[in-house]
This record gives sequence, structure tokens and C-alpha cells, in this order.
Amino acid sequence: MTGPLFESLVTLGVRAMAQAAQARVAHLRTAHGDHEVDLVVLGLDGQVLGIEVKLAAGVSDGDVRHLKWLREQLPDQIVDLIVVPLALLGA
Repeated sequence: MTGPLFESLVTLGVRAMAQAAQARVAHLRTAHGDHEVDLVVLGLDGQVLGIEVKLAAGVSDGDVRHLKWLREQLPDQIVDLIVVPLALLGA
């Protein structure tokens, strides 16, 4: 249960901040499940922020593969890509 709870906590925080910035938050998963990005923040000007939430102390290359894919799909719209590992909460 720790993974889903951690992701829900991060999502709650991101949604609150996005709402203050008049942005929307979505989850992205391709039709065949080949790519998935936990949170995609969509700004008013078409700006996109990709966020992966990881229940791990560190980040590996595999953890960012879907974020890299997102950047390839939307190169002119991506403003940043972020991985939020559990270690950021002092675990």
C-alpha cells in the first residue's frame, strides 16, 4: 500500500499547485500500455511538465524512460521533466 499512498500524496500536492497556476493535471498511458507518465501538468500556454513518482531512494535510467519518450513526442512543449523519489520526503 505504500506505493499507491505515496503517489496519491504527491498527486494531491501537484494538483493543488497546478490549480493555483490555472493548469490541469492528467495521467498519461498509451493505448497499448507501452508508455506511462504518472502526472502530466498542462499549462495554459500549452506548456507541459512531466512527473514520475517513484517509491525508491534513488533514480535509475529506467525510471526516466517514459519521461524521455514524452519529451520526444512534445519537444516544443516540455518545460521540464521531474522524478519525485520517496527519498525527497526524508524516508
